[in-house]
Amino acid sequence: MIILLGASGYVGRAIAGALRDANVPFAGHGRSTVDLANTDAIEAMLKETEADFVINCAGFTGKPNVDVCEVRKTESLDGNAVLPGRIRQACERVGIPFGHVSSGCIFTGSRPDGSGFNEQDPPNFSFRTNNCSFYSGTKALGEELLADCDSCYVWRLRIPFNQVDSPRNYLTKLMSYPRLLQATNSLTQLDEFARVCVQSWQNRIPFGTYNVVNSGSITTQQVTELIRDHLAPERTFDFFDSTEEFMQLAAVAPRSNCILDNSKLLATGIEMSTVEDAIVGALTNWQPQQSVAAQV
Repeated sequence: MIILLGASGYVGRAIAGALRDANVPFAGHGRSTVDLANTDAIEAMLKETEADFVINCAGFTGKPNVDVCEVRKTESLDGNAVLPGRIRQACERVGIPFGHVSSGCIFTGSRPDGSGFNEQDPPNFSFRTNNCSFYSGTKALGEELLADCDSCYVWRLRIPFNQVDSPRNYLTKLMSYPRLLQATNSLTQLDEFARVCVQSWQNRIPFGTYNVVNSGSITTQQVTELIRDHLAPERTFDFFDSTEEFMQLAAVAPRSNCILDNSKLLATGIEMSTVEDAIVGALTNWQPQQSVAAQV
């Protein structure tokens, strides 16, 4: 039995779908069904359900964006940095492995040669480098609590998107914001990410940290061109003149824009599509919110 923590969230729902598609028995839990602030309660739930693996999607991102973490710091610190440690402790007491959903937003830019950061590179957008958002800082701390764990996966998600219109979907955000920041990024197709989480355990790939991003990188402008080509040819996009203007007019906390290397994941035999193919696939199969609501 797999226990899925944070099953009702954006990422949790996608992983629940991937578990169902793979016919893997699981039980979804959240703060309404287990006291995630209490290690003993988590341990008791794991024993009662006879769990053999845990996937943690619970955390604090903030709505509508990570700027909220700058205000709700206690919740951000607890959900992103302290909770992973409690889950680790409970799992180690019971003697079962787990996987933790982390974030690629603990990096900014790329390596000096222009290549993507790999799993051996230390985060450069964190409290220790004193240049980050509070959200990114707490996510980096969460990884530190798991760094010496020899029975867990850390899956780094990076700017999720898929074909379903949603306020959390990167493509939806681009089409709703009045002005955009030009940047180069790695992205993650959400359903592929969910599949990777399930396959990691099914295939028993080595425990450790993995950059779960689509192959390659892409600029904001390239994404908007794909939106016009495949979904909304009449749509126009306006860009900020600079990062400084973006920070002055549209943001509170600095944003991570970075490139990650997914070679370690691909070496396990798990596949990821290229970022451009994944975006085109999402746009050509786009499900507007009204269509999604009609299916519920």
